[in-house]
Amino acid sequence: MEKNVKESLKTVVDHETPFAAANYDHDEPEKINYRGIKAMPFIIGNETFEKLGAIGTISNLQVYLTTVFNMKRISATTLLNIFNGTTNIATLVGAYLCDTYFGRYKTLGFASIASLFGLLAIALTAVFKNLHPPHCSPGDTCVGPDVGQMAFLLFGFALLIIGAGGIRPCNLAFGVDQFNPKTESGKRGIDSFFNWYYFTVTFAQIVSLTLVVYVQSNVSWSIGLGLPAIFMFFSCLMYFVGAYMYVKVKPEGSPITSLIQVAVAAAKKRRLKLPEQPWLSLFDYAPPKSINSRLPYTEQFRFLDKAAIITAEDKINPDGSPSNPWNLCSTQQIEDAKCVLRVIPVSLTAIFYHIGAQQQYIVFQALQSDRHLGNTGFQIPAASYIVFAMLSLTMWVPLYDRIVVPLLRKITKREGGITILQRMGIGIFLTIVTSLVGAVVEERRRSQVAPGSSVSSMSAMWLAPQLALSGFAEAFNAIGQIEFYYKQFPENMRSVGGAFYFCGSAASNYVYSFLISVVHRMSEGNRSGNWLPEDLNKGRLDYFYYLVAVLCALNFGYFLVCASWYRYKGDGDSGVEMETKKHEIHSV
Repeated sequence: MEKNVKESLKTVVDHETPFAAANYDHDEPEKINYRGIKAMPFIIGNETFEKLGAIGTISNLQVYLTTVFNMKRISATTLLNIFNGTTNIATLVGAYLCDTYFGRYKTLGFASIASLFGLLAIALTAVFKNLHPPHCSPGDTCVGPDVGQMAFLLFGFALLIIGAGGIRPCNLAFGVDQFNPKTESGKRGIDSFFNWYYFTVTFAQIVSLTLVVYVQSNVSWSIGLGLPAIFMFFSCLMYFVGAYMYVKVKPEGSPITSLIQVAVAAAKKRRLKLPEQPWLSLFDYAPPKSINSRLPYTEQFRFLDKAAIITAEDKINPDGSPSNPWNLCSTQQIEDAKCVLRVIPVSLTAIFYHIGAQQQYIVFQALQSDRHLGNTGFQIPAASYIVFAMLSLTMWVPLYDRIVVPLLRKITKREGGITILQRMGIGIFLTIVTSLVGAVVEERRRSQVAPGSSVSSMSAMWLAPQLALSGFAEAFNAIGQIEFYYKQFPENMRSVGGAFYFCGSAASNYVYSFLISVVHRMSEGNRSGNWLPEDLNKGRLDYFYYLVAVLCALNFGYFLVCASWYRYKGDGDSGVEMETKKHEIHSV
């Protein structure tokens, strides 16, 4: 694996242009050394240990909340859905602060420290008896957490939300900042970086879901939750040790302001008539300090083009910029806004993609299945079965990057083998298959429950196929989404683009939580019984899987409509690209 990574990215080091920046105070070139792959051990190491810590804690929280905090399964699942949703929504706030005020380096540093203290707080709830309810034996009346215990747990969750809000939208973009985007070798390095970054992080998740979860389930919750805090400490250490090597891109100010200016100016001029050749007649200005690539004119969202109509009231500064940007915007600003608007309909497909790929009831299914490894007495921890999704992803990504993509490239003549949207579409289609397989497996599990027993005789290994399919779906759609947002957003909004992936996941958490609540209430009085009771053997979880399959199928149809309408960034309609001033500079 290490050899493949080096071969994929070696050319970045060999041919990387070492100096590509500008000092805008004096308009003289400033020497910036793009380290490329040399900086990757620190950046990927930081993310790897962060994932070891975060996933090591979050993946088994369902079991922790139900066994140590004595919460009901529905309550624990709902709480975690809200936590995950809020965590992902926080990425928008983190991305905005990063791109506007602090830059990626400072944001990542602060967020990493917040995550460290959050994991430490959760570990303390297991170490000290007064921070969790008394142990509840089977058959006893269980006492739930008191106000103080719940408050301390939620305090740890809040710190994790702050940490994830800064880390998730920035870490990938920060890694890409280390490559020179103006050279072909740098561009190839960035393309490979997406796949290998996700591969490495997923490998860390596998370790977390096996070693850490085993310690939590079979040794001690105190040690098991302490390990993630230790991993997070090493994550912070690696990040700050490599500080001298990083290219640190300075924030350009709020990119959101530019989008609002376009909307305001277009609204003010909504009654004006567009010229016949807007790409020639509209106001065209490119700030010399902008890192955004120049874009050709596009026909979509033409109502925004009115923001660039020059009227008698509009005044131009000597440097060519508008004196009042709230009345007059450039075509470049408008095309940047169009990029964001085009992404939004496609991004909505992520909601039901995540619902189809999440497999949230897998842990509870495994708990009520035979988890013995072969004929031995060893039982696989229920939360560790998710590792099958990770294994299928880690096996597929290197094959896809080194074998499948080169073969497809020869056939399609495309750099990535297939388009980004085609890759995402395959992942969405696989969620339909995953849900159908899950329904069949659950029906089999429930049919093999002996009278008077709470555990099915079906081996929990039967859950592996649907998890493997979920991993393949993630390899196509999740990585495709990340690449899509990174490449289709304006360059000064890359952190916001990274946050979009997590916002889709956040929305899916809220929708999933709402869906579970509705199904739970509506099926409670049915003849067939509650679909999602505490005891899955008395429910119809297979019906719920079929419902999710239908929703994923509808999502796939919606995606096909969006994909046929979508126009990639840089594809113009007029056939005449706006005059461009080539910026051979990178704002650092």
